[in-house]
Amino acid sequence: MENFKKFALVAVLAVCGFGASAQDTQTDNHTITVVVPSVALLDLESSSSKNFSATFVQPTPLEAGQKLNAPADNSAVWLNYSSILPASGVLSRRVDVKLSALVPGVTMTVVAGAATTGAGTKGTPTSAVTLTATDQPVINSIGSAYTATGASNGHQLTYSFSAVDANYSALKAGSTAVTVTYTLVDN
Repeated sequence: MENFKKFALVAVLAVCGFGASAQDTQTDNHTITVVVPSVALLDLESSSSKNFSATFVQPTPLEAGQKLNAPADNSAVWLNYSSILPASGVLSRRVDVKLSALVPGVTMTVVAGAATTGAGTKGTPTSAVTLTATDQPVINSIGSAYTATGASNGHQLTYSFSAVDANYSALKAGSTAVTVTYTLVDN
């Protein structure tokens, strides 16, 4: 009888154990929520300094009646960005550029090169932009993309300067600091 009680107890425990596992099946699942944030970041990079001077110089040898020589083009600054578009409402982004103030008699232009680093839908540069105090697109059609960071990554910016004859009378001696502002804008 004692053995029968032990056997009955073991049988009951075994059935209960099987009953608990009978709730499981050959498959199961769970939910993972993947969160991707909207990102819009822009930076200017240079291997030396992103601030620079552009100096008009007198021709050599100096001769009466000669025009000033324009500064050499400057291609030391690179534009980097990271962009993840929101799920709805924004189809693309662009980069706008503007000057804080015009320099009388001086025409300043910027050209953005194509981004050869990074991945995604990197923007398409426009043609040369003559800088003014009003925002103008310099790179269009940016999607979810990144250019990589630092000098030699992203879009190389090339600045050119001139004193065209039509505005030559506005030139005044001196040093004028202007700020060039780039803004990553939703379209």
